[in-house]
Amino acid sequence: MTKQITEEKKQNKEKYAKLSEDILKQEKKVKLNSEKVKLREQRIKYVKAGLLIVLLFLIVIYFLLKIAYEQGNFTISLDDNFALKSGLVMYEKLEEKDDKRMLKAVRADFIDNISIKWLPDNLDSQEGGSHNGDNYLAYTFYIENKGSDVINYWYEIKIDDVIKNVDKAIRVIVIRNGEKTVYAKPNEITKEAEEGTTKFYSSSEVCVEARKDFKPGDIDKFTIVIFIEGDDPDCNDELVGGEIKMHMDITEEHISQNS
Repeated sequence: MTKQITEEKKQNKEKYAKLSEDILKQEKKVKLNSEKVKLREQRIKYVKAGLLIVLLFLIVIYFLLKIAYEQGNFTISLDDNFALKSGLVMYEKLEEKDDKRMLKAVRADFIDNISIKWLPDNLDSQEGGSHNGDNYLAYTFYIENKGSDVINYWYEIKIDDVIKNVDKAIRVIVIRNGEKTVYAKPNEITKEAEEGTTKFYSSSEVCVEARKDFKPGDIDKFTIVIFIEGDDPDCNDELVGGEIKMHMDITEEHISQNS
């Protein structure tokens, strides 16, 4: 009888030991699963935070680009220091002469390709400011020397951004005091100027020109015209939906840059 009780105790002890071991294993398993769940939740949290940061960054970039493009396809800026020193001023209308350091052309929302032959003959006879037409941007303004010295100044048209390589067929006409120059990107194959045009100064600059011997009281009249030349060999369907943004700087001197 005593032997049987002892055997039962032994079996119960082994049984409890095994049960305790199983319980410990289950607790470890539960703990491991809990840690896995916690780690997964942390990863999801980090991924969500990362996606939120990227989304906010893209939103900021979108609004910056939106603001930049809504300011117009073309702006003209006069160097403040140069203007104060030389007495150089610019304005849109001769009768108002509202001196400004920056001029903004009205944005041309949609431009289809046209021929330069289709442009009006009186583009340079406009009074001042924006006078866009069908499929082209046109802007007229004036620069005057209100100082007491003869000065030289540079005007430079820079390309800020291009979408879908639309610059391949862009034409920029600069009319200064009745003298017209048509600028275009050189032919991609021959690298020569397109017919009837002057090559862009560089890949990012339309032109860099000096105006010398600008006497006190002199007034220069500028008309800028931008359009897409349909007869350009590079004008094709790949350019559809493209955009370009440019600006013009009026400065005392030009520092050469490599293309």
